[in-house]
Amino acid sequence: MTAYIIAGAPSPDLGFISANIPADGFVLCADKGYSYALRAGVMPDVIIGDFDSCTDPIPEADFVTRLPREKDYTDTVHCIDKAIQLGYDDIVLFAATGGRLDHTVGNLCALAFARDRGVNAVMLSPQEEIRLLDKGLHRFKNRGGLTFSLFPFGCEAAVLSIRGAHYPLESGTLRSGVPIGVSNVFEGESCELEIESGRVLMIVNTDGRLV
Repeated sequence: MTAYIIAGAPSPDLGFISANIPADGFVLCADKGYSYALRAGVMPDVIIGDFDSCTDPIPEADFVTRLPREKDYTDTVHCIDKAIQLGYDDIVLFAATGGRLDHTVGNLCALAFARDRGVNAVMLSPQEEIRLLDKGLHRFKNRGGLTFSLFPFGCEAAVLSIRGAHYPLESGTLRSGVPIGVSNVFEGESCELEIESGRVLMIVNTDGRLV
């Protein structure tokens, strides 16, 4: 099952959000994400936040959780945790990039929060698809021509193979602090990434194409 989270980064593409959340999709809003949901014509199922940035009145309802402003986890992480508690094993995040850099990095770390709990999470915008890849074989189809970059994440190095891309690799090492994984290109109908050790952050530049 897939849950959709609308976070609070500034100036999201509301048309992109509304076009990519199914009518029956389960939607959680993190603080200002509620304002974005209203403007995108999306009805939230859960609203969570301290509401320090939301400018719309928050309904008094059972599906609203009010958090203290001084807390350990961000509103977005609380939404991820709620989705996991409800049994969702795939999570799509919108409005999670493009604002304060520390908030964006925090959301990248939130991908690891989900992955550590056995849940797949991806951040989507009209420009990017961002996901975290653990050890194993990962296949990507119909992405020919799109650019992607790979970075070790939460580890000193990752060992991996890349097949079906402009710059192939066999059991090569990507090290933290040496960004040689920037700007590879998908070629052909499919691409395989086999992670042998470590964890890899993958950023696909979608150029407006939902992948």
